[in-house]
Amino acid sequence: MSADLDFDGAHPALSRRRGLGQTSARSLLLTLLGEFVLPRDEPVWTQVLIDVLAGLGIESKSARQALARTAAEGLVLSDRAGRRVRWRLTESGRRLLSDGADRIYGFGSPAPAWDGRWLVLLVSVPETRRRLRHRLRTRLAWAGLGSPAPGVWLSPDPGKEAEVAEVVADLELDAVTSSFVGPFGAIGEQDEVVRQAWNLAAVEREYEEFLSEFADAAPGTPAEVLTHQVLLVHAWRRFPFLDPELPAELLPAEWAGTRAAERFTTLHARWAAGAQGHWESLADAP
Repeated sequence: MSADLDFDGAHPALSRRRGLGQTSARSLLLTLLGEFVLPRDEPVWTQVLIDVLAGLGIESKSARQALARTAAEGLVLSDRAGRRVRWRLTESGRRLLSDGADRIYGFGSPAPAWDGRWLVLLVSVPETRRRLRHRLRTRLAWAGLGSPAPGVWLSPDPGKEAEVAEVVADLELDAVTSSFVGPFGAIGEQDEVVRQAWNLAAVEREYEEFLSEFADAAPGTPAEVLTHQVLLVHAWRRFPFLDPELPAELLPAEWAGTRAAERFTTLHARWAAGAQGHWESLADAP
């Protein structure tokens, strides 16, 4: 269901080396739903979604497959009006997209002053239970934790202990998990632990590519504004998973994430009215 996108011609400032070149129709559909359908909380015609996705390089067949898959997952529900079909978000779909929107638009805000304390988690999961290990790793990474050694997870935000406890309980790992909160000790180097727990160099490269991709973006027509807005949000939505949002004291000097967050906020605000206006003209058309 993946679609190869080529923006070199229509959107030279947004030619992506990997992310949008191998993105899926469903992923872009979720971005559309979260950015435009969720705020209006009104049903949208199939053809509107297909036409907007077509402007993003997604073929009609892939767009319809994405809709079917999203419906099968219980995120959208269809109803027929004559020969036409429209889609509305289900309660679980609204909840999923609302949670995602909170994470996306709240991400990159200046972090409060760090008190120097760490949350350390010790979890013992046998190597043979690979699926469980993968689920644990995925959920703890989403929460911003890093792992400097097998079975050890940490975060410079002790306030995440409740969230982590929920993950551990959901995975039924309470009996093999312990947590500790406190400052770094006298043995070893804090920067080295950070280096082992998170690949900040790779994250920074992603930020630099984001900055490069949207350096000269200047959409002209309403359709181009909407397309650019979708691409902007779609590119930004991966960073809450990639970036653990460490305190400034633990980041490299002149961290690219700070500049990238400013770029996202500026462009999103600049294009918001035009993108929403064009979407409304499409969605409200008879």
